[in-house]
Amino acid sequence: MRAGLFSFALILASFTANAARADPVEDFYRGKTLSLVVSSATGGAYDLLSRIVARHMGKHVPGAPNIVVRNMPGAGGVVAVNHLYNVASRDGLTFGQLQNTLPFEPLLGNKEAIYDSSKFNWLGSPSIETGIMVVWNKTPVSTIADVQQREISIGAPGRNSTPTFYARLLAQTLGVKLHIVLGYPGQNEIFLAMERGEVDGFLTFYSSVLSTRPNWLADKTVKVIVQYGPEAEPALKGVPFAADLVKDPENLRLLRAAAAPLALGRPFAAPPETPKERVAALRSALAATFSDTEFLDEMRQQNLPVNSPRTGEQLQTTIDEVWRMPPETRDSLRKLSGM
Repeated sequence: MRAGLFSFALILASFTANAARADPVEDFYRGKTLSLVVSSATGGAYDLLSRIVARHMGKHVPGAPNIVVRNMPGAGGVVAVNHLYNVASRDGLTFGQLQNTLPFEPLLGNKEAIYDSSKFNWLGSPSIETGIMVVWNKTPVSTIADVQQREISIGAPGRNSTPTFYARLLAQTLGVKLHIVLGYPGQNEIFLAMERGEVDGFLTFYSSVLSTRPNWLADKTVKVIVQYGPEAEPALKGVPFAADLVKDPENLRLLRAAAAPLALGRPFAAPPETPKERVAALRSALAATFSDTEFLDEMRQQNLPVNSPRTGEQLQTTIDEVWRMPPETRDSLRKLSGM
C-alpha cells in the first residue's frame, strides 16, 4: 500500500513539474508556419528585408515555426494593411512589414484605408530611414537651387504612394519643381525607367539605394539632391538636409510632422486582437533577430541598415504623437497627400 502511494506521488510530482514547464506559446507555434505579409512588390528593399527576417526570426520564436513571405502590393501599400486589419487571422500566425506612411493614411483622409492604426500590435523596426531625392547623372541639375529653377520628372507608383507624398512635400516646403509620373509598379521599375531616360529621378530611401543599387552612389550613377527625415544621415556628408533649408515656421512644422513615418523605419505589426502573450513573443523574437549575428551579417551583405532598432512600444508612441498634431498641420498634410 505504501509502495503504491509512493509511486502515485512520484507520478503526480512528475506531471506537476511537466505542467509547470509547459509553455502555451511554444506549444502553439511548434510545427506551425507564420505568414509575413509585405506591403510592397518583390525586389525592393522592403521585400529584401522581410525575406532576411523570415530566414532568421523563426528560431527566436518559441516553438521555432517556419516563416513565409507573402507580397501584397497595391494602393501604395494600403491593400496589405487592409488585409491585416480586416481579413488576416488574429491568432498570431500572421504579421506584416509595412511602408512607414501607412499608419497615418486614415489620419490624412485616405478613404481606401479602412483601419485604425492604434489597434494594430506594433512589433518593432530595425532602423530609422533617411529619404533622398536622386536624379540620373545625365540630368542637368545638381543642387536644390537647380531644381527650384528647372522642372524634373519623378517616377512614382500611384497618387497615394510614399514617393508621391514626399515629392509634393518637398515641392511645397522647398519650392522645387517636380513633375510626378505615375503608374510604375515599384522601385525597381522606376530605377529602370531612370536608366532608360523615361524619368529624371525618384524619391526613395538611402537604404533602398544601398541595398538594390549598391554602386550607384559610389560610382556617381545618380546624384543625391537633398535628404530628409528625422535626422541627417552622416554618410551623406555634403548633401543638404531639408529641415536646414526651410525658413518658414509652418513649413518647418509640416516637414517635421511628415518625417515621423521615417522615424518608424520599416515597421512590423500584427493584426488587432492578436493574443497578448503571442504579441509579446513576436516582439521579443523580432528584437532578438535585430541583434542576431547571422542576421546582421546578411543585412550588411545586402547593404541594409540596422542603425537604430525600435520596439513596438516606441513605434506606438511615435504614431500617437502624430495623431495629436495641430489641426492646421494635419490639414496641410492631407492636402499634400491628395486626400
